[in-house]
Amino acid sequence: MAEKSEIESLLYLLDDPDPEVQTGVHNRFRELGENAVPLLDQFRAEADDAGERDLIHDIIHSITFGSLYEEFSELLGSGIENRRQLERAVLLLGRFGNPTLREKEYTDQLDLFARRIYGEIVSLPEESQKMHTLLRYLFRELRFTGDEKNYHHPDNAYIDRVMDRRKGLPISLSLIVMFLGRRLDLPFYGVNMPIHFMLLYEGEREELLIDPFDGGTVVSYDQCCFFLKKNGIEPRPEHLQRADEQLILSRFIRNLMHSYSNRNREDRVRELKQLLYLVELKG
Repeated sequence: MAEKSEIESLLYLLDDPDPEVQTGVHNRFRELGENAVPLLDQFRAEADDAGERDLIHDIIHSITFGSLYEEFSELLGSGIENRRQLERAVLLLGRFGNPTLREKEYTDQLDLFARRIYGEIVSLPEESQKMHTLLRYLFRELRFTGDEKNYHHPDNAYIDRVMDRRKGLPISLSLIVMFLGRRLDLPFYGVNMPIHFMLLYEGEREELLIDPFDGGTVVSYDQCCFFLKKNGIEPRPEHLQRADEQLILSRFIRNLMHSYSNRNREDRVRELKQLLYLVELKG
């Protein structure tokens, strides 16, 4: 087990301008491995300087990425074929952004959201009423919304950060609806429309497209086709059809890659490419 005094000394040496000292420090952190993470996380929480917190965060990330990669690969080996498995995968990827993330806290929170609305939904006779009730609960009562101001920030992609902040991208907001829909036996699925991810409500009597970035507004197929043409894309049938979970997971990772690329974190983009390759390998 790493000693607190050694971790403190190593962090102090990170300010040394000598490249050999820097290399030695990083090598020692790799030797200590995940045993050092609890103490590093403690130092990160106690740091007053944002730059210091980011530096410690990067060290924790470098130590834990290998185990995340292995766990993600193992999860993919068991299949990503339904909403439950997709939820496990995207919450696991939350550890890419926050290596000490406790995924269960967020599955518990999703369970709580579903329990709060369950009684009202099961009492409704019409499936369209159930659909609108869940959308109203999420986007009106809980106030989830699209983040237009900082659209490309990674916080808008990670499910845990979206749940904490109640702001996100179309795909992350869609995933939260899908995960609640699974718990409430409501048929919400993803639509891998170019540029703007959408939701599909696949009811027994009708299928409806929903824009999660616009407060859960129901939109027409014509509106989506107009949007695509306006952005220089010729609409194709597959653009507006239900997407399988593996395709959604690939897009989720690509969104993260784009977010980190916008922040000039090509090191993170390279690691995400490794994770994306695992998904595509299983496809």
